[in-house]
Amino acid sequence: MDLRRRCERRWRYPLKADPSRQWRLLDLQGIDTRLDQIAHARARLPQEAAIAVARSELTSVETDLVNAETALGDVQRDLTKSDQDVQLVRDRAARDRARLESGSGTAKDLQALQHELASLARRQAELEDIELEVMERSETLAARVSELTARREAVAARIAQLEAERDAAVRTLEDEAGRVGAGRADIAAGVGEDLLALYEKLRASSGGVAVAELRHRRCGGCRLELNNVELSRVRSAAEDEVLRCEECRRIMVRTAESGL
Repeated sequence: MDLRRRCERRWRYPLKADPSRQWRLLDLQGIDTRLDQIAHARARLPQEAAIAVARSELTSVETDLVNAETALGDVQRDLTKSDQDVQLVRDRAARDRARLESGSGTAKDLQALQHELASLARRQAELEDIELEVMERSETLAARVSELTARREAVAARIAQLEAERDAAVRTLEDEAGRVGAGRADIAAGVGEDLLALYEKLRASSGGVAVAELRHRRCGGCRLELNNVELSRVRSAAEDEVLRCEECRRIMVRTAESGL
């Protein structure tokens, strides 16, 4: 018959354990409670939540940056085209001006050149206005890219700092867990298999707290004061009887502070 089945049979009857074994159970509970607290703190480090928020922010900033860089690339291509369009008009006007200044050609030809130069001047002005508007858009987008790049670097630096703080906190908690749990095996061995099996069963079903001190006639597990009937039962119980609280069913360990 395995240990669990043997213990289940024994739990149907009053379990016996020397008071010293029961006191060790309090020590074991103290260790396990602190280990549970450390595990809870490890799972809920404030840096983890801050890192999650910062990573979400970084993703958003990187998306905005990609969009801004794409828009800037499009505008820069528009600016290049505007430069080319303006230069084509300037080159055409320069050629016409040179022909007009040379005086070669008929009067009608020269008059046509003058009209074309006037038309080219208007076209150049229009194209230069377009070019100026594109340049302004390019400058605005370039500033936006610079701003988002700086934000990305700042958020990435914040994440790195938070991760360093988290790692340091984890090391601190792990070091404490190592110190707290160092003597657990020896204490558990001193409790004994039968009592230890009951303790582990109750821990699993009672939120991690399986045993508590009976202090000033009050169960340390549920914090309720024992009534007169319960007090009479406890007072009449043998020293080696393992007592259970009628309310929370946790093991109650009697000490000099029990007030009996």
